[in-house]
Amino acid sequence: MPTRILLEGRPGVGKTTVVRRLAGLLHTRRIVGFTTEEIRQGGTRTGFTLETLEGGLRAVLAHVDFPGPPRVGRYGVDLGVIERLALPPLRSAAADPVPGEFVLIDELGRMELACADFQDVVRYLFEADIDITATVHAKSDPFTDVLKKRAGIELVQVTQANRDALPEALAARFENP
Repeated sequence: MPTRILLEGRPGVGKTTVVRRLAGLLHTRRIVGFTTEEIRQGGTRTGFTLETLEGGLRAVLAHVDFPGPPRVGRYGVDLGVIERLALPPLRSAAADPVPGEFVLIDELGRMELACADFQDVVRYLFEADIDITATVHAKSDPFTDVLKKRAGIELVQVTQANRDALPEALAARFENP
């Protein structure tokens, strides 16, 4: 049975760092997915980039200067970035999982979930025979609340106390199933 983990935590606690370190520790797995990163200018957050884990493709996902729609808070979101960069490898993994393939998604947040096709692919991934780890906010959200309650989901709290040891602990599980 595939392992399905949701890494839950407050903004800034280190969920993205956990995912990036985990990706770097998985040497026997083909990793599919993406991470997000803040864009800062003069100490102020102005947007977010999305970067694929396989191939390192990178683009601005959301920015204060983007008009939207959609808008999430003060950011306009470019859903085309999700459609061009994130969805093709995720669709491929969902449709035809390869032995040893592993899906990492950072994150299942409001910006990413504004894309209906992304929601569909994520639902399918959580049904597929593939190991998956994704980050989610601790805040309530209709989409992630349903995932958190699904059978077979392991909800792991990311905290300042465990964030440094978590990547190695997860890698040990996934490298030696």
